[in-house]
Amino acid sequence: MAVTMADISKLRTMTGAGMMDCKNALIEAENNFEKAIEIIRKKGQAVAAKRSDREASEGCVLAGIKDGYAAIIALKCETDFVAKNEDFIALTKSILDAALAAKATTTEEVAALKMDGRTIAELVTERSGITGEKMELDYYVFVEGATVTAYIHPGNKLASIVSFKEKDVDYQVARDIAMQVAAMNPISLDRNSVPEKIVQQELEIGKEKARQEGKPEAILDRIAEGRLNKFFSESTLLEQAFIKESKQTVSDYLKANKATATAFKRVTLNVE
Repeated sequence: MAVTMADISKLRTMTGAGMMDCKNALIEAENNFEKAIEIIRKKGQAVAAKRSDREASEGCVLAGIKDGYAAIIALKCETDFVAKNEDFIALTKSILDAALAAKATTTEEVAALKMDGRTIAELVTERSGITGEKMELDYYVFVEGATVTAYIHPGNKLASIVSFKEKDVDYQVARDIAMQVAAMNPISLDRNSVPEKIVQQELEIGKEKARQEGKPEAILDRIAEGRLNKFFSESTLLEQAFIKESKQTVSDYLKANKATATAFKRVTLNVE
């Protein structure tokens, strides 16, 4: 029985595979669609195994919100060409939607979620076979709050999410904070939440720098404390200068708008 264009198109719609891959699978399966789908799946597994040692440094980063829950997902691939493909972006979006619906908390949970009768991990492997590139579900992070917001930077390489204590935080205020996180890459919400290891590291750096500048040993601690405060003002969200008005801090901006940021996450595939 000859393979028709209608059959090829139908299989392509079902699997997302290329036209030639669908044609070859149908020929091998003698027009049995279930067998053809299995052939395409196995091809994806073979390609994934073959390219497992390759670096997946490109990809798509998306963020979304649902019912007080916000999440970011990063699906990685090898080339920017695939990363910008509409089907690849759509797959990333469908994975994010499934994660939001399930309120998943880890990458492993996301990979185990079912979509169209298969796990997300299986779907990613199959798509690897379709594109011929290594693909992997990489970053997955989330926040929860009375209000949550998400920001995706143009190009789908960078996204941020923020949670707030209050309900109905003004949309623009919430978005401004998410953009602040994306642009300024704070390491922590405030100075009290900076890991002690980093604090001690910054103090040591401050002292060593002052020592190299020839400052007296007796005042090195005081100088290091001053430099630590500068570090806090540059690296913690609430103490950073607000990107839209550098004369006020993010904390000042939030207080003026009766909002309290409680957590944030940021994911990027860009080299920083």
